[in-house]
Order: sequence, then C-alpha cells, then structure tokens
Amino acid sequence: RGRDYEKLAIFGSVRGRRGAELKVLSAVETKVPGYYSKIKDDVCNRDKGKDDSGTWGTDTMTFQDDELSYALGKQGGTRKKLECSSGAIVQYIGHVALFSGTKAQRRKAKEYMKWLFDQLEGPVWVDGWEDRDDCTVVEIPSDCIGYITGARRATLVAMEEEWGVLMFFMNKHGEKGEKGKGRGGSEMLIICGPQRSRRGAELKVMSGVETKTPGYFTRGVRDKTTNTKGFDTDRLIFKDDELSYSLGKQGTTRKKLEHAAGAILEYVGHVAFIAGDLKQRRRCREFIDWLLAQRRGSVTIKDVSDREDCTEMHIPDNCKGWVTVNRGSELRRMEQETGTYMFMALDARGE
Repeated sequence: RGRDYEKLAIFGSVRGRRGAELKVLSAVETKVPGYYSKIKDDVCNRDKGKDDSGTWGTDTMTFQDDELSYALGKQGGTRKKLECSSGAIVQYIGHVALFSGTKAQRRKAKEYMKWLFDQLEGPVWVDGWEDRDDCTVVEIPSDCIGYITGARRATLVAMEEEWGVLMFFMNKHGEKGEKGKGRGGSEMLIICGPQRSRRGAELKVMSGVETKTPGYFTRGVRDKTTNTKGFDTDRLIFKDDELSYSLGKQGTTRKKLEHAAGAILEYVGHVAFIAGDLKQRRRCREFIDWLLAQRRGSVTIKDVSDREDCTEMHIPDNCKGWVTVNRGSELRRMEQETGTYMFMALDARGE
C-alpha cells in the first residue's frame, strides 16, 4: 500500500489488450501529465510482430494544441472514424497520436490523418486512387452536393459513423468539379475504408442523389443476379407499389430484411441493390420475394427443416392473436429487437 502505483492486468487478444491499454493510458495522462513519456518505449515496443501477420506494431505522431481538437473531432468522432476506416487502433495520449495494428493498417491510418489535415489547407487530391484497394470514388452532380453533405457536414458525418468510413470531396488544386460550376457539373466523393463498409456508404450516397435527381444512377439499369461466391452486388427492380411496401415506415422493413439476411440492402430509386457474399445475397432476395408474396395471401415454405437460417415454431390457434397483436405490431417489435424476420407461413402440407 505504500507504493504510488498499482499494477493492472489486461487479458485478451493482442489487438484487444492494446486497445484497452491505450485507453487506460489516455485517461492516466489526463490526470498525471507526463506519465506516458516515462514508459513510451515499453508501450510502443510491446507485442511487436506478435500477431498473425507478424507485422504488428505501433507508430506515433505528435500534435500541436490546436491540431489535437481537430484530430479528435466532436465527441471523439474523427478518432473513431479513422480507427474504423483504417482498421488500426487510434488513440491520443496527451499530444501524441498512437496507431497500433498491422503494417498496412498503420500506413492507412497515417495517410488518412494526413488527408484530414490537408483539407484545412485547401482541396485534397488522392493520387493513384484508381489503383488502391481501400478507396471508392462516386461522382456527385453539383446540385446534389449540399444535400449529400448536409448542414455543417452533418449528413456525411452520419454516413461515416454508420459505415465506419472516411469520406471527403476531392479536387485537383484550382479545379472546381468536372465541368466547372453551375448546372451539369459534378464533383468526386472519395470513400475510404474496408470493402463492405465502402459499398454500404456508396449505396447510401447513391440513394440520396437518386432522391434529388431521379434517374442519375438508375437510368437503363436492369435486374442482375451474380454467382460470385465472394462479395458482390445484385440488383432487383421494384414496381411502384412494391417499393413502399418493401421500404416500410421510416425504412424499418428494409433494415429488418438487411439485418436478417446479413447483406447490405439499399434502395436507389426503384432499384434494390443487394450486396454481400453469395449466401447473403440469395437469402436477401428470397426474403424480399416472401415479403411481396405476403401481400397476396399466406406464404408456403416447404424446406424449413433443410435451412440453416430458420427456426420453425408451432403456435396454437388460440394464441395466434396474442403473438401478432394489432396487425402484427407485436411481431414487428420482436423483429426489431432481435434483428430477425418473422411471419406466419404454411408448410408443405398446407398447415
């Protein structure tokens, strides 16, 4: 008890331990400024190369006072965004930013941080973005830019948070959009992060643009079903009345199908974009078919016992009303709470 410190033991994976350690050190540094500088060599060299890739390590970057709040962002939003999009652990201890992760993750985190600060000086252009595996670029019509960005960037920030990506408009110095200002011009929005997250954010942006400029992304688009085992995107075209039914109140039905199928499901105008691996895409398409079939009467599902994504429950006739309640509102509530898709169906025998 006479000592001026205690030892804290942290158990878990290399990544989990490092995340917890840096969070603790960040809090300690606030209370005891200068503590980190005494132990920084221990911290930075801990677990070096001890992950599956053999490249695990920690890089650092030092900030000035005014830079720190910008790097942190509102309620730490910028820090979290950098962490999710790069895959590295990003934490600030005093004026020092620490990036922990594989060599590739650390490189991305430092690049993304540089791009963030470059934006303070003027337009940013990412050279060679076409050859990178962590960037997607979407062309946005000039008259939709304000709508996609939102007041004080609020709409973009919400998308960044939802998908764990970094997004910004990029221009070459001195250029303003592809065809100049005014009508008909466009600007390039770059989305950085892992493949799935980038696709989710891209489809969300496309959906917003399509609302403002109908036909921009969907003119001439057809149904598309792919057989790629890995990550890919299918398309399904809705008729007018099918769209609002498949969307649900405030998009609840779309979100429900998305969660239950494990795919990304976004509606761009009248086109449903389904992104995920083969199993997820097939499942999502099937769920949409069942949903639309329910409008015509009971759905028959013959192969419940062969499915790995389904639980069948027998509900006694006299309990049916209790479970569904008021046009199925109780089922909807349970679906929302559990991230599943539930409905009364007939089996192969018509029961």
